Amino acid sequence: MRIMSLNGWGGKLHEPLIAYLQTDQPDVLCLQEVIHSPEAADDWLLYRDGDHLLPQRANFFRDVAAALPHHTAMFCPAAQGILWNNDEPVPSQWGLATFVRNSLPVTAQAQDFVHKAFSPHGYGDHPRSRPAHAIRVYDYARDRMVAIVHMHGLRDVNGKMDTPERLAQARRLQELARRIAAPDDPLIVCGDFNVEPESETFAVLAEIGLTDLVTTGGFGGTRTSHYRKPGRFADYMLVNRNVGVREFTVVTTPEVSDHCPLILEI
Repeated sequence: MRIMSLNGWGGKLHEPLIAYLQTDQPDVLCLQEVIHSPEAADDWLLYRDGDHLLPQRANFFRDVAAALPHHTAMFCPAAQGILWNNDEPVPSQWGLATFVRNSLPVTAQAQDFVHKAFSPHGYGDHPRSRPAHAIRVYDYARDRMVAIVHMHGLRDVNGKMDTPERLAQARRLQELARRIAAPDDPLIVCGDFNVEPESETFAVLAEIGLTDLVTTGGFGGTRTSHYRKPGRFADYMLVNRNVGVREFTVVTTPEVSDHCPLILEI
């Protein structure tokens, strides 16, 4: 089974990202920073947050679903706010999505928030609402269940340091993982955590037997050349002792986002 975690950056690098997914075809794709704008007539919209302007693929969720036609697509919204088509406001949902190959039955799933709750009337103040999604799938190749959980961790404008909100977020993520996984399941927890490698988040997740593959694998970071701020880590993938890791890598080329894809083969 091939599992990919990626922050898709709102589809900003649309063409190389879609081409990459069409070629790689992971069995499970855990995708963060996903845009879903059902009323949009155009392919591109603009996100505005003060001086920060970012082109967004209006129906990024639909685009990825089309690139993975043999997968079940599940969208988990964090908020509905406004993107812009020139001066025209367009309602747009923002969140994360999970894509599962159709041959892998999804026998259980849970969707919840690790920070705040769904924001229906605007994206809200920072740190904004953050969801997580957990699935339990049956792997016929190994004749077993596998539990996979991913989240997009909260963004604090002051940086990626530990805060009470991030500690609470880690506790909620742990609880969601406990809820979906049976004691003997292989368990994978991944996503854009928005924390540094020394964060107390990892001690919380270690309480349920999880070890991170990025920091223990000697990788130098998970950000691409499109990310020009200090700090090269944001994305992580953790496994418990029931996961037989065949290969794990942080993909540096091609660059399909300001985050690197993380790929685990089990």
